[in-house]
Amino acid sequence: MSATRAPGAVPTAKSKEPIRPQGVKKTRNPKRPLVYVLLSVGLLIMSAPFLWMALSAFKTSSELSASPPVWIPTEWTLDNFRDLLDKLDLPLYFMNSVIVAVLVTLSNLVFCSMLGYALAKLNFIGRNKIFGLVLGALMVPGNLMLLPLFVLMSKLQLIDTYAGLVLPFAAGAFGVFLMRQFMQSIPDELLEAARMDGAGEWYIFWRIVMPLVKPALATLSIFTFLGSWNNFVWPLIATNDPDKYTLPVALATFATDPNKAGGSNGMLMAGAFLVVLPVLVLFIALQRHFTQGIATAGMK
Repeated sequence: MSATRAPGAVPTAKSKEPIRPQGVKKTRNPKRPLVYVLLSVGLLIMSAPFLWMALSAFKTSSELSASPPVWIPTEWTLDNFRDLLDKLDLPLYFMNSVIVAVLVTLSNLVFCSMLGYALAKLNFIGRNKIFGLVLGALMVPGNLMLLPLFVLMSKLQLIDTYAGLVLPFAAGAFGVFLMRQFMQSIPDELLEAARMDGAGEWYIFWRIVMPLVKPALATLSIFTFLGSWNNFVWPLIATNDPDKYTLPVALATFATDPNKAGGSNGMLMAGAFLVVLPVLVLFIALQRHFTQGIATAGMK
């Protein structure tokens, strides 16, 4: 015999009914399906160029020039990648991009975190003015800094070197701002307790603060690696030796050389796919920390 429940009684642990006030009926938002449809359409529009590039890298030349266009290859091939490797020293340029992007990312993680910690948790004269300079640097267009940077690197004789590609971007105003905002959410009482136990600032920074800001570090890693990996203008200006070209510069030079590319869209699509692939893998690996860092960066 099934037991009856008195009106207004609280459901037991075995009950599957949600707890809500008596007389309130569950209603569905009629706009929710429309929102899903609009978001799906937006996602399709934004991802269409990437999908076309990725699929075209595996197409034959006849399918690339077909009319109407063929989206999904009927015959998957790796000939575009083989031809690209034959005509372009891809491992060298790929390794140059990896070295520069990794060094720039690691430098930003260290220096931006240190300065962000100082601006967020240390009291010293001129702290607010320094933070104001950081905010002002965010408003300066990056192209305005190309000429002064080139003159400085030339004076230091760092043109055509990895140092010349890394040092101008070893720390960025955005990274300092991001780390400072995130570190402000760390309770001051936690740091004061560590100081009372005899911990120094270096110990507090490396052993207490840094493990707590992993989401912000992941967010900064993605943004910095993406910006450095896709950077085209500065490596083009700061390198004259083809052996120091990064992958975007090498592909752009290859595409404009009729003796090499020869109008082969398949090889260009294969090269573009290889440029995007490392960033895509990095984002997939860190997406959980990335979304958490974006959601909580400005909270205190």
